[in-house]
Amino acid sequence: MQTAIKRWMVATVMLITLPLVATACGFGEQTAEGYENASIAHTHDHWQQGAASPIPFMLLDVRTPEEYAAGHIKGAKLIPLQALADHLRDVPHDKQVYVYCQSGGRSARAAKFLAQHGYKNIENVKGGIEAWKAAGYPVEKRS
Repeated sequence: MQTAIKRWMVATVMLITLPLVATACGFGEQTAEGYENASIAHTHDHWQQGAASPIPFMLLDVRTPEEYAAGHIKGAKLIPLQALADHLRDVPHDKQVYVYCQSGGRSARAAKFLAQHGYKNIENVKGGIEAWKAAGYPVEKRS
């Protein structure tokens, strides 16, 4: 009997929380431009889940190739801001997209651009790679 009650409670909690999780992360600060500002901690938490995340995602680095080579978040895709318009096909519409740069300026411009082109699940990573490193999170360097 207790097992049935536990199952019912778990199912109820999942039914209540699943819509919140499935409609993008929704935990960041929403901007008027149509994207969210995500904290470094939130981005890191999602990144740590990797392929096991219930919300598929990608990390988009909009810095220069030289900046990317000097240190980037493992698994991030590089599309420099100046090339983004020519590479929209490389940014999925069906995933949460975390956009970052060095400190947050270029990524905010990229997030706004993506939102203007119909992307719904865009998150600008506040503070960029500088904040990521300051928090002690790992970076990968291209050899």
